[in-house]
Amino acid sequence: MSSMERQPEPPYELYRPGRWIALAVLVLAVLLVAVDATVLGLATPFLSEDLEPTGTQLLWIGDVYSFVIAGLLVSMGSLGDRIGRKKLLLCGATAFGAVSVLNAYAQTPEMMILARALLGVAGATLMPSTLALIRNLFHDARERSLAIGIWGAMASAGAAVGPVVGGFLLEHFWWGSVFLINLPVMAVLVVVGIKMIPESKNPAPGPWDPLSVLLSLVGMVGVVYAVKELAAHGGSWEVAVSGLGGLAVLVWFVRRQFRLPAPLLDMRLFHHRGFSGAVLADLLTILGLSGLVFFLSQFLQLVQGRGPLEAGLAELPAAIGAVTAGLLAGTTARRFSVRSVVAGGLGAIGLALAAVAAVHKDTAYPLIGALLLVVGVGAGFAFTVTSDVILSSVPKEHAGSASAVSETAYELGAALGIALLGSIVTGVYQGFNAPAGTPPDVASAAHESLGGAVEAAESLPEQQATTLVSAAQDAFVDGLGAASAIGAVVLVATAVAAWFLLRDQELEEGIVHD
Repeated sequence: MSSMERQPEPPYELYRPGRWIALAVLVLAVLLVAVDATVLGLATPFLSEDLEPTGTQLLWIGDVYSFVIAGLLVSMGSLGDRIGRKKLLLCGATAFGAVSVLNAYAQTPEMMILARALLGVAGATLMPSTLALIRNLFHDARERSLAIGIWGAMASAGAAVGPVVGGFLLEHFWWGSVFLINLPVMAVLVVVGIKMIPESKNPAPGPWDPLSVLLSLVGMVGVVYAVKELAAHGGSWEVAVSGLGGLAVLVWFVRRQFRLPAPLLDMRLFHHRGFSGAVLADLLTILGLSGLVFFLSQFLQLVQGRGPLEAGLAELPAAIGAVTAGLLAGTTARRFSVRSVVAGGLGAIGLALAAVAAVHKDTAYPLIGALLLVVGVGAGFAFTVTSDVILSSVPKEHAGSASAVSETAYELGAALGIALLGSIVTGVYQGFNAPAGTPPDVASAAHESLGGAVEAAESLPEQQATTLVSAAQDAFVDGLGAASAIGAVVLVATAVAAWFLLRDQELEEGIVHD
């Protein structure tokens, strides 16, 4: 990459004063996004009761955030490289807090979907900025590995904090309160960040190409929408037009990037086998996990009868495992190898998901907790090491674009996972038979979602209501098992692919002179 020659940094920047305080502020943004994603799963039963969304609307509420953020991450990463990552981070953080209020006070399913989409726009400015700023704060490779581990661990900590705090709020306040917890975090981030985070950007970025921004958004959303609709409702001419149109737009986007002197995304990054392998591992890891995570909170609450706070605490082992593994990932990958840590982590997740496929309504918690711990450890090792590989594969002036590719893989995997695996859960669930004599309107509401079934059953006599809820719960568990089995196959296949793609890949050692 002759056009991306690495220039030596002045020695005084190798160990920038205050870098760990700056990191603490950056991971607040990561914590915020992670908390926002996890509390939604806990709030879903309450949100369903209040807003009464259809099953399709419920899926859109769950995944439109990821659709929008996946479509905009590359553009926002490139924008940060150009205007300054600190500036973009602080503007996005302010917007994220403001839009959280809109989410909290949504009155209809349509308004909630719009609010989640706007939150995705704001969220797209946060994630690539945080990882790119870490790339520029830490020039010692081992320090940077630890910093990335902390970054990943805080994302996992958000997965722990979200359900616990969210569960407490849901037991004492209305569901909108889970979004208002974003506000104090945003205030700290902005106030401290203004003073402590150093600005960084590409010194010679070239112009920002609005057409490329539009192409990446339209293409990504078109393809993801087609996949979602195909999984949920089968083929149709609308799905074909959306999917083929989205692919055509993405091809146009790629061809345009090769022609531009200052592309929005430098496609030559993908010539690096380690970079491509790490991106693929990220995407398929999250795809396999996300459907499980999205529906597990509903399983713990609506099937096993736990309260929101208890359900949140029940999910802690996954976060504990991910935090611990994330902090140890860099050292472990240097002692053994990148591919063994990533492939081993992915394989562990796959085996755990295969076991989840055998979970039933009365499965004791210790088994569920143990499986969650294995999933967390595997994800902590795999995701932290692949993030390090992606960042270390490019010079620092392109850190925003590389970080955006990493985050796009993460968010696209989440969107596709919820769409595909969630649609499998929904498809299997909707096949159950309501008890004889159930009024048509009640049966229809029960088939929309498990939350809808629990609510609809309240209008029936006790015996009939118990039979309806039991049938709905059994169908939901069957759907969760089918989705977990497919997720297990995806993760094991990804582990095998990572073993070959990450061959000879190593993490950097010592001081990195970018």
